[in-house]
Amino acid sequence: MPHKVDILLGLQWGDEGKGKIVDVLTPEYDIIARFQGGPNAGHTLEFNNIKHVLHTIPSGIFHPDKINVVGNGVVIDPTILMREIGELKKMGVDIQKSLCISRKAHLIMPTHRMLDSASEAEKGKAKIGSTLKGIGPTYMDKTGRNGLRVGDIAMPDFDQRYAALKEKHLKLLSAYDFEFSIEEDEKKWMEGIEAMRELRSIDSEHFMHRELQAGKRVLAEGAQGSLLDIDFGSYPFVTSSNTVSAGACTGLGIAPRRIGEVIGIFKAYCTRVGSGPFPTELHDEDGELLRKTGAEFGATTGRPRRCGWIDLPALKYAIMINGVTQLHMTKADVLSAFPQIKACVAYDLHGERIDYLPYDTHIPHLKPIYEGLPGWNCDLTELREEDEFPKELGQYISYLENALDTPICIVSVGPKREQTILRKPVHAT
Repeated sequence: MPHKVDILLGLQWGDEGKGKIVDVLTPEYDIIARFQGGPNAGHTLEFNNIKHVLHTIPSGIFHPDKINVVGNGVVIDPTILMREIGELKKMGVDIQKSLCISRKAHLIMPTHRMLDSASEAEKGKAKIGSTLKGIGPTYMDKTGRNGLRVGDIAMPDFDQRYAALKEKHLKLLSAYDFEFSIEEDEKKWMEGIEAMRELRSIDSEHFMHRELQAGKRVLAEGAQGSLLDIDFGSYPFVTSSNTVSAGACTGLGIAPRRIGEVIGIFKAYCTRVGSGPFPTELHDEDGELLRKTGAEFGATTGRPRRCGWIDLPALKYAIMINGVTQLHMTKADVLSAFPQIKACVAYDLHGERIDYLPYDTHIPHLKPIYEGLPGWNCDLTELREEDEFPKELGQYISYLENALDTPICIVSVGPKREQTILRKPVHAT
């Protein structure tokens, strides 16, 4: 009997701690597969007192007996991929054995990054907070049916295809008041292309089908967060791909009936990088304390993250659109700094109480309505069992489970593998 694919994704604006949880769960699976996004992702793992940040490669790569798949829904920058692989090789990771890349994944060109930078610079104050990695322009070429794909690398006319798309980009760039040079970037990019020719490329839809039929267990790893989804996020301040569970079907070639558990990761509070609406954002000393205590700086960009209290209407929305079956809460240890914790339970919109995300979440008059809960005010980082939890943490977890009507199976109390506490079974189907 074939297994189903379990999906793990973020329920907020990204940075929920997905990489760590994937790393912890990987022993239960045979294959870890990324299904969307690109090097705008920054999945942080910490073990053996070393911090690792992955941008393109799935977070199961440090387990030598597992296969890691970069799916067709991912966009790949060969320069960044090769840099990442170089770091992994230094640590003894066998890339040839552990990594597969879909031939249908699209390539980010140096000119894509220039277009990203030029477009963002022109927006001025209206900028969306792009990571400037060329993600948006690459997806635009994909939907515009102009893109270059990994499989094209093996084609005899690859150089001509590259030159034609580059020429198109240069014409577009001429419309901007933007100075740029791509010669050095292009040289490194071409070196990356040569190195990618040595990697194992696959037709991911056939590969996934065969492996599932053979009884292999698959965990699909999402990047960014549900509230950054191109369709269901806080548009236009979103990413350029479908970050929700449906994206695993289109980003790996998996049929919807093959989906099993949908694991939603959320922080015990909220953060956001870049521009866009954030109803519970704190501009006071509590917000600064969250940022400092949680070391809230982007793993990819280094930008300070905006911080605020947990937003339950937004979480309920993300749970609904993803079909989440279980929750994993991260960074509970950060809230130890607060004698009282707040949870947004509804919004005040022009004097009316609403308990759902409205169409326009960028309304200045959308005010959070909070309920207060007692904090635990003690260090959690040494805890390893649920029965060691302070009473107030147990109350917070029960409060969230009741409000969200979904079980919280894992609670993370620190960045390391061992700081991950299993409360309820995570059923790898």
